[in-house]
Parts: sequence; C-alpha cells; structure tokens
Amino acid sequence: MKLRVGTRKSKLALWQTNFVVHLLKLFDPSLEFEIVPITTKGDKILNSPLSVIGDKGLFTKEIEEALLRKEIDFAVHSLKDLPTELPKGLTIAAYTLRDFPFDVLVSKSGKKLKELPKGAVIGTSSLRRKAQIRRIRPDLEIKDIRGNIDTRLKKLDEGLYDAIILAQSSLERLNLEKRITEILDYFIPAVGQGIMAVETREDDNELIQLLREAVNDPASEAEAKAERSFLKTLEGGCQVPMGALAVVEADGSLFIKGFISDLEGKEYIEASEQGHALKAELVGEKLAKKILQMGGVKILHSLREQG
Repeated sequence: MKLRVGTRKSKLALWQTNFVVHLLKLFDPSLEFEIVPITTKGDKILNSPLSVIGDKGLFTKEIEEALLRKEIDFAVHSLKDLPTELPKGLTIAAYTLRDFPFDVLVSKSGKKLKELPKGAVIGTSSLRRKAQIRRIRPDLEIKDIRGNIDTRLKKLDEGLYDAIILAQSSLERLNLEKRITEILDYFIPAVGQGIMAVETREDDNELIQLLREAVNDPASEAEAKAERSFLKTLEGGCQVPMGALAVVEADGSLFIKGFISDLEGKEYIEASEQGHALKAELVGEKLAKKILQMGGVKILHSLREQG
C-alpha cells in the first residue's frame, strides 16, 4: 500500500512528517510513502505578525483542501497550528507522544530572560509570549519575527535581536538544542505545543485504525483534547494572548493550567483544574469557564474591541 503524506515544506515540518512515516514503517515495513510538500498562506506571508493576518488555518488550510480533494491520504501538522474546528469531513486520527512543551530563550549574549539588559530587543510574533514577557520584563523591547527556525536564528546571529523565543521541541527535533540559553518552564506554552497531529478524512476507517495503532499516544491525546477544549471554550485564536498545559499522570489523573491576558500582560488571569484523562475535554472546558468567571470575559471583550 502506498500512502501520500501532505506537509509544509520547512525543515521542521519535513522532519515531523518523516518521524510519523518512520513509526508507520516500524509498524508495517510493507508500507510505501510519497511525501507531498504544500505551501500554505502562512508560509507565503512573512512580513506580518500572525495576529494581523488572521488565525484560521494559516498553516493548514491548503493541506486540508488537498486532503478533501483526495490528493493526499493524510497530513502531519504541528498540533498548535490546527484550529479547534476542523473542516467538515476531516478528523485528527493520531497524536504523537509529546516532546518538551516549553518555550525557550535563545540569546546572543548567553544571558537569561531576567538577566537581559534594560531595552534589549527580544523577537517573537506570538501574543501569548509577548504578554508573558511583558509581565516579567516590561523594560524590554519586543519586535516581531517570522520565518522558519533557521531564518530566525540567522536574524539573531546578525544582531537584529538580542534574544528570541522559540519552542523547545522545534530546536530539539532539528538537533539545535545547543542554541538554548534558558528553558522558560515558568511560561505557559501554546495549546498543543510539542505534539504532532495526523489528520485524515473521517471516512477512511482503515487508515485511521492503522494510525491509531502505529502512531497515537493516549496520554498526549488526552492532554491535547483538554487544551484544545480549553481554547475552544474561550474562543481564543491568534488575536488572544492565552495558553494552556495539561499533564496526564500515571494513575490517569489529568492536571491542566491555563491563562488569558490582555496584550500588555497587566490584566492576567491564571487558573488550574484537574480530573480524569478519560474526561479530558470536560476538564479543559471547566478550566475555561473558571477563567471566564474570574474576569476572562472582560479581557476577551476589551481585546475584541481593540481588534
């Protein structure tokens, strides 16, 4: 059986796709694969922050359209790129074992976030990261940065920034972990960060079964579902600084913490919730409702007025 796999063209996206293909080959060595690189809107527009372009499927839409047209059989995404509402007819068949979910600081001087000099320029386009930086270091200058990992590191090395923030899992996957200055484990990461999602057509039962057996990690699936339920309930996207991290323990219990903030990191609400991994979506929803009651509604309202 030959399967066509859709992916973005970046080095990281291709690494992720090859990783999933490797798991499938280990499971069934007779399988054959054709990797189909696809350019998405988010790959084309590199001069604007994501929050300005809009947030619905910037890095996934063209790949999903290829799936629906049956030009590919499945797609591999960074889960954090996938909107909580998938197009009709598509489903997430598998979630890979989660890598490190944290953000990291890469700085030119080797200084950590709290050690950077006043006025130092830090690069990120993420509203979530910006709000958390401003809470801790309101004296830093934040500048937008776009492009793949190599492009961002090159801009740092050229002196356009004093430091940049990236996902730990991205650097680890590309063997660039030596570039990490500090693991920002006190930041709350993006929903789904560190997990890859395999998307298929929902009527492709045989392929779904194969992916669930060969690729899916149940604990990561529960964490992903809790976080995505949190995001969906808050109706958050690129225009809202928010994040969540769920952890499934060995006994099946699930713990999730999340936050929502204004753009300056001044109005900031963080809370946590726990329950069972089998009720992951319910736990995520419960946390979102708790944050809304704590003042999240007010923050969302003012962000929409600004937008």
